[in-house]
Amino acid sequence: MITDQETNYLFLADILVTKHSEFYNRLCSVLNKHKIPYSLLPETKDIWAVDYMPIQVNEKKFVQFVYNPDYLQYKKWLPTISNNDIICEKIKINTVKTAIVLDGGNIVKAKNKAILCEKVFKENKNYSKKEILHLFHDLLEVDTIIIVPQQPKDIIGHADGMVRFLDDNTVLVNDYKYESKQFLQAFYSALKKGKLDIIEIPYNPYQNNNYNQANGEYINYLLMQQILLLPIFNLETDNIALKQFEKLFPYETIVTIECNEIANLGGVLNCISWNVQKNKKPVPQ
Repeated sequence: MITDQETNYLFLADILVTKHSEFYNRLCSVLNKHKIPYSLLPETKDIWAVDYMPIQVNEKKFVQFVYNPDYLQYKKWLPTISNNDIICEKIKINTVKTAIVLDGGNIVKAKNKAILCEKVFKENKNYSKKEILHLFHDLLEVDTIIIVPQQPKDIIGHADGMVRFLDDNTVLVNDYKYESKQFLQAFYSALKKGKLDIIEIPYNPYQNNNYNQANGEYINYLLMQQILLLPIFNLETDNIALKQFEKLFPYETIVTIECNEIANLGGVLNCISWNVQKNKKPVPQ
C-alpha cells in the first residue's frame, strides 16, 4: 500500500472552511508555509475526510468501501453521511468498489501490513471473519492483517486513534496505563501476535468532558512526505509528546497545530485529512 510517508498531496473537506474557519485558516497557514499542496473535496457533509474517501493502494488503485457507519444511523446524523461516489467523480478518481462497510479511519497502513479494529466484524455480519480477512488481503494487496480489540466505551472503533506504524515492524500506541487490564492484554497480544515492536506515546484525554472527545490524543497526527503535523491541546503533555516525536521522526519536519476545536468533536488531524500520492517522488533516505 501507499504509506503515509509516501503521500505528497492533501485533500480537506470543503465543509471545514465554513464550519471551522478559524481552525482551517490556522491549518492553511501551516500548509502554505511548508509548501504542502492541498485542495478541497467538493460537496462534503462532514469534516472527517479520511472516513468516507477511498484507500489508496498504489498510484492508480483506490478502494472504496461502503461509508455507512452504525453510529450515524439516527435521524439527526444521517444527513452528515457524505456521498463518496459524487466526491470521487468530481475529483476524477476511479475506484474499486467493495460491499464491505468500513470507515477509512479504521485502516492503519504499512507497506505490506494493515491494522484494523475488530469493529469491522460487527458492521459486516453478513460475512464470516475469514471472508472479511480474505477480502482485505486481496483489496489492499497486503500479506498481514492485524485485528485489535475495540477500546471500551469507544463507539466509533477507529484504529487510527489507537495505533500507527512507525515502520513496517514497529508501531506507536497510546499509553493506555489507565485502561482496563483486560483491554490492555488483548490489545498488546494482538500487536505482538503480528510480530510488531511497540512504543508508547503520551495519551491524555482524562480532562475531557465526555468520552467522545479526542483532546489529548497525539496519535492522530498527519504524516506526509518529509513532514509531520502534530496536534497539541494546551496540555502539560504537549511538550512531552513533541520531544518524543522529534526523536522518533528525525528526518521529518515536525510542526505543531493547536487542535482543540476539532478534537472537541471527536477527531484530530488524521481524521480530517485525505492524503494521497500524486506524481510519485522518491523519499530521501
